Amino acid sequence: MCSAVLACVAGFALAAQPALAGKADVVQARAVSTANNTWRFDVTVRHEDSGWDHYADRYEILSMKGRVLATRVLAHPHVNEQPFTRSLYNVRIPKGIKRIRIRAHDSRHGYGGKEIVLTLPHGR
Repeated sequence: MCSAVLACVAGFALAAQPALAGKADVVQARAVSTANNTWRFDVTVRHEDSGWDHYADRYEILSMKGRVLATRVLAHPHVNEQPFTRSLYNVRIPKGIKRIRIRAHDSRHGYGGKEIVLTLPHGR
């Protein structure tokens, strides 16, 4: 009987815990060609930030072969702002690259959430 009560109490304690945030997802992105052959990226990320110990802390622009072309560090948790959009300016994309990947990173799980692939406007 004691073990059944302990199991019940343990189960209740686990059920009372808040849902843990999963991996950070990129849910929307836009690339805009700017002056001097640079790009601006407007990236929307969704992650159940819970505070400084677990939050989406950056996103990256990558070539289709996985080379990191640019990184936007996210300086603080966005607990009450989900999803959120942040821009990255003055990104140089090497000539010949027509498609890029965007992925997000969170402070606990790293990478692994939903990524977006963009074809750059004007067939660069």
